[in-house]
Amino acid sequence: MSVKSVRLQKILELIDKNRVDTQEQLQELLFTQEKIQTTQATISRDIKELGLVKVSDGEGNYYYAPGQRDKSNLEKKYRAVFVQSLVSVDYAGHITCIRCHTGMANAACAALDTMGFTGVVGTLAGDDTIFVLMRTEEQARLLADQIAEILREH
Repeated sequence: MSVKSVRLQKILELIDKNRVDTQEQLQELLFTQEKIQTTQATISRDIKELGLVKVSDGEGNYYYAPGQRDKSNLEKKYRAVFVQSLVSVDYAGHITCIRCHTGMANAACAALDTMGFTGVVGTLAGDDTIFVLMRTEEQARLLADQIAEILREH
């Protein structure tokens, strides 16, 4: 996965977890929380590429959020992060185990959480492995089959 893809994923995660009012604040969060150093110009281009928009909090203040019109584009970016991270998939009982490239499981798991698979109770990511707890063994098998199909396509 490219440095840019990782940076874009981290920006999405930071916007989701923090109220980000300025590009400078986003730049600082990238550095302090993710150890990613970048320029304000790069942040500006990333914001445009991700389709982030400033929305009002109703009290005259504005913060960055994913643009509604770009939601399908954002979903494509999440799916791309997920697909690029995958190595293999299997299941046992109610648990689907997804193996990822080293260091990519957290980003892939964040993407997986947005993809809306049926029957997911919860997810847990390590460095290169994601465990997905499913409601039934059949749903665990179905998820493994769906992810295996994604792997075959790419």
